[in-house]
Amino acid sequence: MSSPSSASSTAIDKGFRELTELGLVDGDREVRISGAQAHGCSPVATAFAEGADHVRPVKPSTIAKSLAIGNPADGWYALEVVRRSGGAIAAVTDEEIVEGIRLLARTEGIFAETAGGVTVATLVKLAGAGIVRPNERVVIYITGNGLKTVEALAGAVGPSATIPPTLQAVAELLDRDGNLRAAKR
Repeated sequence: MSSPSSASSTAIDKGFRELTELGLVDGDREVRISGAQAHGCSPVATAFAEGADHVRPVKPSTIAKSLAIGNPADGWYALEVVRRSGGAIAAVTDEEIVEGIRLLARTEGIFAETAGGVTVATLVKLAGAGIVRPNERVVIYITGNGLKTVEALAGAVGPSATIPPTLQAVAELLDRDGNLRAAKR
């Protein structure tokens, strides 16, 4: 999950606690809340890494504009939720964000905006560090379409093919199994 203002962390935690109280989520099930921020605007992730109880404001500098909140109002609450639940908060670079977008598109067919790239890249980072374990069920929240932030990908990715808007052009581009043939760009 992403933590721009960190309000989402506290809301998700509250939701899971209420679902557990109502008996709709198994009370024995461990729900850990983790957060993700872009390195160029990561005051909550920095506070988490430093073990601090306060979040120092920063001047944002990242391609993930929707997450560029340098003084998150709920930062302290996010720290409390993540620590209490046994989760973690990490930050990823702009390059890792682009790779996260590419990974999600390549493996799931989902074109996410830069915030989604932050979420995916942070999950990769936390899993690589052993914080997110292979046997865990993980839910990540990706809510923004990649068409919102295509400018952030300029120079990093491009169309795999540019074709006329016709069914014939699509048919010529795909093989019998629906895979992309080598195409002229």
